[in-house]
Amino acid sequence: MGYYVYVEPKVKIYVEDVNPEGNNTILFIHGWPANHNLFEYQFNQLPRMGYRCIGIDIRGFGNSDKPWSEYDYDRLADDVRCVVESLKLQDFTLAGHSVGGAIAIRYMARHSGYGVSKLALFAAAAPSFTKRPNFPYGLPKEEVTKLIQETYIDRPKMLQGFGDIFFFQNTTSPFSDWFFQLGLQAAGWSTAALATSLRDESLFSDLSKICVPTLILHGIHDKVCPFSLAIVQNKGIKNSKLVPFKYSGHGLFWEERDKFNMELAQFIEK
Repeated sequence: MGYYVYVEPKVKIYVEDVNPEGNNTILFIHGWPANHNLFEYQFNQLPRMGYRCIGIDIRGFGNSDKPWSEYDYDRLADDVRCVVESLKLQDFTLAGHSVGGAIAIRYMARHSGYGVSKLALFAAAAPSFTKRPNFPYGLPKEEVTKLIQETYIDRPKMLQGFGDIFFFQNTTSPFSDWFFQLGLQAAGWSTAALATSLRDESLFSDLSKICVPTLILHGIHDKVCPFSLAIVQNKGIKNSKLVPFKYSGHGLFWEERDKFNMELAQFIEK
């Protein structure tokens, strides 16, 4: 079931609601530069186990509206709050991948975890996606700036190159094409704007504000959000559990999907 939620008078967010009658709700926030279809291999299986899976397309991506501006973490967290209130969600698991994980963390801090009973972070871009003077982890800022520049020059080429480092395991050519098409569904300006937020924003003060049980799933071969970020998250978030994925890069939800789905389900059932 797909529908739209207004988050501003002229901005609608697309929502995919799979198994609305499920007993436990998981709200998924996708990573850059894709959309909710990134979680296809969760939506295929978790509803069979009784879960309600809700995927949203971040503004500027997928089927959502693509305004020219406002792609900072605060605005994106506020969009999530609008969806939560519109759907009247309570006692749900908030789950975010990559920048979706960053948005989930900002939601927890900015909105005091409104409605959330558990948090799940998948290869999250936190507490900083880029290296800083007192933070030696993450990507060099210059690399992200290059991605932004390439977005404006040749976005298909940029997306293809990003796809090449996304997965640790080999992918088939059709699968690579599918992943490539997810990125093309975004607008060029929103792709660049969200990459700018990834480069410049941070969540150091947000981690300590998380007060719900938190699951951290992260591939040890991740070239986009290095595994060291997961270690920092685990140390900074109370009552968090870190599960390394030994055969995954940034796309652990596909590369080790059976383990991924099992770990997420077990965490929710506890």
